[in-house]
Amino acid sequence: MTANVLPLFDAPQYLEEGNSVVNQHIADITLSKVPDAAFIYEHAVDWLLESRFSENNYKTYRSELTTFLHWCFDVEQMSPVDLNRRGINRYVDYCLAPPKALIAYHNVAQFTLNKDWGERQPNPQWRPFLGKKQDGTVQPYQLSDKALKTKIAILSSFYSYLINEEVTERNPAVMWMRHSRFGSSPMVIASMNDVDEVRVFSDLQWSYVMSTAHQLAEQNPERHQRTLFLISLMYGCYLRISEVAARPGFSPVMSQFRRDSHTGIWSFHIPISKGGKKRTVAVSRELLEALKQYRQALKLSPLPAPNEATPLFIRHKAAGRGRDQGLLNANLGVRQLRDLLDELITAAADHAAADGFDHDASEMRSLTVHSIRHTGITHDINLNGRPLSHVQADAGHDSIDTTSQYLHTGKIERHESAVSKQLNRLHIKER
Repeated sequence: MTANVLPLFDAPQYLEEGNSVVNQHIADITLSKVPDAAFIYEHAVDWLLESRFSENNYKTYRSELTTFLHWCFDVEQMSPVDLNRRGINRYVDYCLAPPKALIAYHNVAQFTLNKDWGERQPNPQWRPFLGKKQDGTVQPYQLSDKALKTKIAILSSFYSYLINEEVTERNPAVMWMRHSRFGSSPMVIASMNDVDEVRVFSDLQWSYVMSTAHQLAEQNPERHQRTLFLISLMYGCYLRISEVAARPGFSPVMSQFRRDSHTGIWSFHIPISKGGKKRTVAVSRELLEALKQYRQALKLSPLPAPNEATPLFIRHKAAGRGRDQGLLNANLGVRQLRDLLDELITAAADHAAADGFDHDASEMRSLTVHSIRHTGITHDINLNGRPLSHVQADAGHDSIDTTSQYLHTGKIERHESAVSKQLNRLHIKER
């Protein structure tokens, strides 16, 4: 395939706003080729934004990630999470001998400003590979060992991020490196087995989060009833933020809450998640009550109808730009939901600090939105005593081994479970 490669990631100051051309491109791929393309793209944006303070790193990372995702989505038509070591080897072969149409001989900007529309757009002149000319003559394309190792290192870092976000459980870039001619110094990656990799809120810290959410909802119900239900849903169903946010090809609605007509049991249906999979999560009585309160605040019936298309988390102001421009009831995207949750966690940390829990407050500020999912899983296993198999199904883990890693995963829980251990339970005295 020699079609031009569409740049996917604008400069950091524009990336968070989104780009209508890129959004449509990703939506088309999601609907026709790779079901989880939009899901992977959102994670790629988040990973890139973590490097936005280093201009050189950002530029290198976004170019490599664009090339890699083009190869995955357009050439192989598969998700990066489905790749194995042999798949990475095919990608390496592709990079060693790319289509001539994708080789440029001078640098151009990836995005340009369309003066007629006043919007930025992908530059059709950009190419993912850069060749050389000597005395005006095109030289055979070559990829040095150093450049190849840089490519694999970037992909390894991206996969490490996906592992920590529980999008995948393996890093094929590292597997390829270990079996390649560069394998004498294998790269080190982070995994959930590393110390403190699964970072969660303690019972005390989580209590501050929930009490703060309730307090904010009472003080400003128009704004924060939404926040209260968002945090309740993500914790209660162990959701990834991408599973409740609007993205190309997916817009969550109220009818994802479903009642079994035979048992009367309610569940939350996730039609698309990592790897394009779907799952159904059991809903607790308290979460069902939280749903009723949220819907009451929205002036809706207590519980959703089977085919209700009301957006799950609506805007309070009409979108000013992008594909939802002018729409008031459009679903919130990842960025807006993350901002709401970050605001809540910061307020909860402030309350903890005001009560003298300075260390807890400091830890809370270092936790991420994804820690909410980790916390829900950890608390259900270690505090609520749910069976591992039940938690595995609700969390969408492929393996029970992944779920098992949450057993007393935090230092506090491990200490509390160990502090009362006896060395001689029967206390038989020495004779």
